[in-house]
Amino acid sequence: MLKDQDRIFTNLYGMHERTLKGAQARGHWDGTAGLIDKGRDWIIQTMKDSGLRGRGGAGFPTGLKWSFMPKESDGRPSYLVINADESEPGTCKDREIMRHDPHTLIEGALIASFAMQAHTCYIYLRGEYIREREALQAAIDECYDKGLLGRNAAGSGWDFDVFLHHGAGAYICGEETALIESLEGKKGMPRMKPPFPAGAGLYGCPTTVNNVESIAVVPTILRRGADWFAGFGRPNNAGTKLFAISGHVNNPCVVEEAMSISFEELIEKHCGGIRGGWDNLLAVIPGGSSVPCVRGENMRDAIMDFDYLRGELGSGLGTAAVIVMDKQTDIIKAIWRLAKFYKHESCGQCTPCREGTGWMMRVMDRLVKGEADLEEIDMLWDVTKQVEGHTICALGDAAAWPIQGLIRNFRDEIEDRIKAQKTGRKSAIAAE
Repeated sequence: MLKDQDRIFTNLYGMHERTLKGAQARGHWDGTAGLIDKGRDWIIQTMKDSGLRGRGGAGFPTGLKWSFMPKESDGRPSYLVINADESEPGTCKDREIMRHDPHTLIEGALIASFAMQAHTCYIYLRGEYIREREALQAAIDECYDKGLLGRNAAGSGWDFDVFLHHGAGAYICGEETALIESLEGKKGMPRMKPPFPAGAGLYGCPTTVNNVESIAVVPTILRRGADWFAGFGRPNNAGTKLFAISGHVNNPCVVEEAMSISFEELIEKHCGGIRGGWDNLLAVIPGGSSVPCVRGENMRDAIMDFDYLRGELGSGLGTAAVIVMDKQTDIIKAIWRLAKFYKHESCGQCTPCREGTGWMMRVMDRLVKGEADLEEIDMLWDVTKQVEGHTICALGDAAAWPIQGLIRNFRDEIEDRIKAQKTGRKSAIAAE
């Protein structure tokens, strides 16, 4: 279990002041200029050595991503864009950082931008995050007043500006290239890659897009050292991580824990156990709605990190939004609800996704009611395979994976419901 002195986010629950004075009292903005003085190469190397992997879902090594930015400017400016469009269903960790600990993010933005030679950072905020925007803007204003942003930011010799941009509530704008399009004032539609944003991103300039949590942990890693951060979790799954646990646990919460903690320890220590006990656990979605669900009995001993969940359980850590479902859940209906969400949020640019998400949702509709034929289960599986991997961005995969997880893990329930509907048995028919 993570010790309090090792927590990076010291005000996750808003128990202390979120002001600049409060943040400084908790050790933030301490010697920022000194960290910047050590130079770009040192910062990027330390981030690589720390083993930090992107906290937005994909888990790409952060230091490596930064190193793709050009070392010498060809005359174009560089940009850092922070993805605060936290739209993955089940995920609610970044909002706690912005609401209660915003200075971790702003200080991280300054250091990261310096490392990538960016004088400007844009924070793209989810459309629904009104209070978070107010808290973040107030923190940014404080930093300008105290000389921590603007010309010679924090006395580092680096000129740096931060701008907030409010989205309009589109899930697709959480995808980095769609986010950039939206930031430029265009429709939020993903771009083809290459070119990758590090070559041509915002306004055609070198750009890095990082998640809120990925940037907010940077100053603490640099202060405490790469070895300290790399000391948590298994190899290649380093550091501390915010877990957002919701659903059928006794105390849903957002908590900072060491990576590679076991699922059982996470639930018992922080959530007071499963509602109705462990025998009542039906399924868990371990990383936000776009990763496949896992049967409850396979989750109890699961290790909560990128490699274990993907390799051993065929799911993923994603954003570490842990959605727990007990045996009172209609699992088929729960996955139908996600299929409906992805159909609604598809931008329609790629045919497999535009047509496939609606098609999958309509078949799921009939599976919920038990009105489908048994052959349609395999047909639905085939359609998910035609959508997955055939689109510009990962929304097609995100729509396919929950359904694949359902068929892989709960096929017997789907078949049972279809047979029950045909014979008029009541017990297996969908919950209203």
